[in-house]
Amino acid sequence: MAVKFEDYYKLLGVERSAPADEIKAAYRKLARKLHPDVNKDDPTAAERFGKVSEAYEVLSDPDKREKYNRLGEHWKHGQNIGPDDFGFRGGRGAGPGGPGGGGFHFTGADSSDFFESLFGQRPGGRSRGGGDPFGGFGGGGRAAPPPRDQEHEIEIDLADAARGASMTLTVQGEMAKSRQLDVNIPRGVKDGSVIRLKGQGLRLRIRLKKHPRFDVDGHNLTAEVPIDPATAALGGKVDVPTLDGDVEMSVPPGASSGARLRLRGKGLPTSASGEGAGDLFARLKIVVPRDLTDAQRAAYEALRAAD
Repeated sequence: MAVKFEDYYKLLGVERSAPADEIKAAYRKLARKLHPDVNKDDPTAAERFGKVSEAYEVLSDPDKREKYNRLGEHWKHGQNIGPDDFGFRGGRGAGPGGPGGGGFHFTGADSSDFFESLFGQRPGGRSRGGGDPFGGFGGGGRAAPPPRDQEHEIEIDLADAARGASMTLTVQGEMAKSRQLDVNIPRGVKDGSVIRLKGQGLRLRIRLKKHPRFDVDGHNLTAEVPIDPATAALGGKVDVPTLDGDVEMSVPPGASSGARLRLRGKGLPTSASGEGAGDLFARLKIVVPRDLTDAQRAAYEALRAAD
């Protein structure tokens, strides 16, 4: 049984010239609004959701979209698009659970990936012959996917990112009272890392608090290290702060202010096991003394005279 043709662009509410990201955003908005789990009392929800999913299936694929733009409703095999063309099996039947009842089936990795990002997992009930990914719309398939995880940002200290930490968080749910959760932060996380709390419906996005001594770039650290003019000119040894305490480092002769020296493996760990780490960079800053002693003044005068 063929499905009555409806313009895909109009179904998604976008112009024919809309870029791919706009089409995806439009579908995301409509999918949230029309999903059968959100409209359990609306018997037409599955059909409406299926139509916008069908439209997205075509317009999100560059090849299919190009054919559709040229041929319109006859873009495929010169015929109206039927249910089987997009993984719809069994037709509409006599109603939920009735003869011929069968939900729809996403085809293509993009739709599957999108479904995962929208609802927290890939769609269940991929049966071709009566399976129902919405748990009741069309013949007793698997349970509907749960709502997507909530995301919360938490700030942690640099030391917690370097060594791991345990903490108790108070989380305010969207429709539930606040709850407390014990959370383990593994070492190796960096700014922007996401930790998923399985079974809790939560994702925690890590933000690192600003550190007084270290600038953070991924797993690499940078520390500003002051040196005196003599060390800059002649070379020498300086102490460089690291996460494990000061480390002595050699400064080559003729060092300039702003030069960066690398300490390999002294940055943040790159794994929870502690194997591997980023680097630490010492950014040199030449500091000229404000109040010179007589001996220092004489030395600088002699240096200037030597030039």
